[in-house]
Amino acid sequence: MAGSGNEKLIVNGKRLDGRKLNEMRPISIKSGVIPSADGSAEFKIGDTIAIAGVYGPRKMHPRRLQDSTKAYLNVIYTMDSFATTERNRPGPSRRSKEISMVMKNALSEAIILEKYPNAKIDVFVEVINANAGTRTAAINAASIALADAGIEMKDLVTSIAAGKINGKIALDLFQPEDNFGEGDLPIAIMPRNEKITLMQFDGNLTKKEFKEAMELCKKGCKELYKMQKKAIVKRFKEQGGAE
Repeated sequence: MAGSGNEKLIVNGKRLDGRKLNEMRPISIKSGVIPSADGSAEFKIGDTIAIAGVYGPRKMHPRRLQDSTKAYLNVIYTMDSFATTERNRPGPSRRSKEISMVMKNALSEAIILEKYPNAKIDVFVEVINANAGTRTAAINAASIALADAGIEMKDLVTSIAAGKINGKIALDLFQPEDNFGEGDLPIAIMPRNEKITLMQFDGNLTKKEFKEAMELCKKGCKELYKMQKKAIVKRFKEQGGAE
């Protein structure tokens, strides 16, 4: 990801899309978007859109793979073939497999898997439009979908990235910044206790810049957390009103 840093990404103190350095792109969250799923959500940040569906908990098959102490969490991340300007090859890629594993690790920390022995929980996330930040968007969508499915969790998982552009630390990079920036730091946390469930890094940051990026991410996650909870509460109210 890391670029040369020579591209002009900040003009007159503003980013190319008009945002301040500590500002996220516009965010839209909907819960309960897939009727056939046990839980689902759509998470949109800027032009990046991720849709998650949760199925389960249900009996794990074949039986030989059952675990009497906890549920098995299966996470599948995919990107639509037409999600980017360059058409992706259909089917799982090395990147999608890597992000699936990263997501599984990030979400496992929050789910109380011990509540569901011998069971399987499937989480499917598809990115239908990509403009940077796809893994963080996918984690946010999956977390809301799990809550929508009634899966017991210690807390929601909330995710955002910060990066370095033209020598400055910025929150929530979009495509030009992701392509030509000097660093990218996606994290996921459980906001109540600020436990980090994901932290990756690509690029070049000093110790001071890394600390600044982490603090910016944590603040961003707390803002997202409020939006996630609001979407979940809205969904539960809608379900209650329908009964």
